Amino acid sequence: METFDQHLSAHPFVGRFVQMIIICLTLFIAMVSAKLHTHTFVLRSTPVKRLCGTHNIITVNGQFPGPTLHVRNGDKLKVKVHNQAQYNATIHWHGVRQFRTGWSDGPEFITQCPIRPGRSYTYKFTITGQEGTLWWHAHSSWLRATVYGALIILPRLGTTYPFTFTRPHRQIPILLGEWWNANPIDIVNQATRTGAGPNNSDAFTINGQPGDLFKCSSSDTFRVPVKAGETNLLRVINAAMNTDLFFSVANHSMTVVAIDASYTKPLRTNFVMLGPGQTTDILVTANQATGRYYMAARAYSSGQGVPFDNTTATAILEYEGSSPTSAPTMPNLPFYNDTKAVTSFANGLRSLASRDHPIFVPQSVEENLLYTVGLGLINCPEQSCGGPNGTRFAASMNNISFVLPTTSSILQAQYFGIKGVFSRDFPDSPPVRFDYTANNISRGLWSPVKDTRVKVLKYNTTVQLILQGTNIFAAESHPIHLHGYDFYIVGSGFGNYNPQTDPQKFNLVDPPLRNTVNVPVNGWAAIRFVADNPGAWLMHCHLDVHITWGLAMVFVVNNGPGPLLSLESPPRDLPLC
Repeated sequence: METFDQHLSAHPFVGRFVQMIIICLTLFIAMVSAKLHTHTFVLRSTPVKRLCGTHNIITVNGQFPGPTLHVRNGDKLKVKVHNQAQYNATIHWHGVRQFRTGWSDGPEFITQCPIRPGRSYTYKFTITGQEGTLWWHAHSSWLRATVYGALIILPRLGTTYPFTFTRPHRQIPILLGEWWNANPIDIVNQATRTGAGPNNSDAFTINGQPGDLFKCSSSDTFRVPVKAGETNLLRVINAAMNTDLFFSVANHSMTVVAIDASYTKPLRTNFVMLGPGQTTDILVTANQATGRYYMAARAYSSGQGVPFDNTTATAILEYEGSSPTSAPTMPNLPFYNDTKAVTSFANGLRSLASRDHPIFVPQSVEENLLYTVGLGLINCPEQSCGGPNGTRFAASMNNISFVLPTTSSILQAQYFGIKGVFSRDFPDSPPVRFDYTANNISRGLWSPVKDTRVKVLKYNTTVQLILQGTNIFAAESHPIHLHGYDFYIVGSGFGNYNPQTDPQKFNLVDPPLRNTVNVPVNGWAAIRFVADNPGAWLMHCHLDVHITWGLAMVFVVNNGPGPLLSLESPPRDLPLC
């Protein structure tokens, strides 16, 4: 039977026109029925005890993790952020489309200058056509190690979830994090100063707690009480800094129903894998014997020889009537480097693509881009740095290691015509073609160029982007996040992308819709989107160590025709540089 999206997509102009009409209608409905949610965030230093020690960390409103925000599709958010911490700060609303409200996206020196200590800034935006689980986090240095929280988007009033085969009894945010027994800002500053890699974390956490397997932690382990037979919706968020994570519930099957605030066809699985930045909504039915069952998270480490945190965080699914002293059952998580399991899980994800939740996959493209993503090394001519053989670690896209501006944000420079902040010549393909995934890549290709370049896109351009991993220094999986957009993951594979044969295997019917894609280790991923949101949009690896080293770039999308398809004017309280 022909699907709704197939019928529309058969005619690219018609499909794009219908998509624009739906966006306009969605915006109109949102303006009519939207509820305004107003919040105040206060960033400050807060003493927190973990792993037998007390540490001062930066929190929002004294909470770790930060407050969970609940809204509905179409609602408006107004969040005033007061920075009472000792560091510059911004807040990014991860996955929110930010139609015409790029000033509220949040990445430091991309859409705004940072909120200085003692200052404030108000983020204002509308949730448009999104339902499910997103999140918010700091986007300045490594503050997001402790400054993060869930953003839950419920269906509009009068509508419900599309997974009608069951109704969740409760909805529980599950935030997977990463903990250091040190100040994360000191960690990254030391690594930046020396050129070495940063220290690995000391533990992973589930809702801020490392769990039973760590000293001084059992009494505070996060618990989910359940009754036999009930089904709960776990909204799982990977808020870890530098690690892909497996997650599972012992002896319980899980059903994935959404990813990155986009509904999926139901997928039954015994585990999920999330890259940093990704979210997964899973239904879990309490259908096992009365008892206690661990929910556990541990690393998926794809880089051969790359050091990683090999600990396991736990929480407890606790049946009513179970003994509080009984030993919980541990799940069988995939092994740390089980790329086969990761690939199988990723390949099983499909958009729901129903009449009530249609998708609009571009069937043809106007901009065909190829970006390499990977690591590198930069020589230190006047000193010996802390990287391999006295070098400094770096990372890049298309051999450009991104440098943040310091005198203006890129969006301000674009809007006001400020010269000298960035150049518009980010390459559409690698400057040098080579065997990207070979075992012995020439050392002449290991050193990227440090610069601030953007790619300019005309409004409403259809874009295909091939993200090609490289084996320079070490091949790894890269969770690539694009601000301001969702995109369709139409294909992926291992080795070098083949433009003649690989497109023949693309899924243009029901590909998953995400804001963060895991580029496979020594492989590639193909994404498609329509550049229908004017602004300056950061695309970067969500392993914070890699964005620190320069694995990022920016798309500048021009305004559309007329004020309703153009970027809004900057707010009066926009922070100064």
